[in-house]
Amino acid sequence: MERIVGGKPSYLKMRTDSDAGAASELIGSDLKDVGAAMKKLANHAVKLGGLGFGTSFLKWVACFAAIYLLILDRTNWKTNMLTSLLIPYIYFSLPTWLFGILSGEIGKWIAFVAVVLRLFFPKHFPDWLEMPGSLILLVVTAPSLLAYTIRGGIIGLFICLAIGCYLLQEHIRASGGFRNSFTKSNGISNSIGILLLFVYPVWALVLAIL
Repeated sequence: MERIVGGKPSYLKMRTDSDAGAASELIGSDLKDVGAAMKKLANHAVKLGGLGFGTSFLKWVACFAAIYLLILDRTNWKTNMLTSLLIPYIYFSLPTWLFGILSGEIGKWIAFVAVVLRLFFPKHFPDWLEMPGSLILLVVTAPSLLAYTIRGGIIGLFICLAIGCYLLQEHIRASGGFRNSFTKSNGISNSIGILLLFVYPVWALVLAIL
């Protein structure tokens, strides 16, 4: 389009419909790329969150399974197997926030009261408190290498796995065979409890390898 400026003709470039359409396509393409990136980021966040939740949940399951087996050992599951190994298993599988509470001032006071009762009032210290008291003492007095490096690492997972394998084979031997361990009246509950000890270390090792 021609326009007179200062007595001389000047020409202005007119934006055509094709130029506007190209710009719209570029903006639309950029918006699609941004949307795809946000969607991928959201999917990855959901996957990582789901894996983290699964690990925490299986930690609780394994910890409760070990506590359940300790209760059975104090009631109707009297065998010669080394069930005191459940204490280090619980130590290595305790959820992080619960471990933080027990390793702080609350755990120190519990351990102090337990030691005082055991030393000066042994008649008021029942036998079934020995295992929980040992667990509290282990949590409170464990060095940082054991508490914050081995406990949350692959070594701790292998220790949990080894304890589970030992208890399973000892339970099968005490039951008189694999079939009896799943068919006897008190064998099923014990076997299920021992098998639940494997869910957390196996899951965590798979995630660590992948």
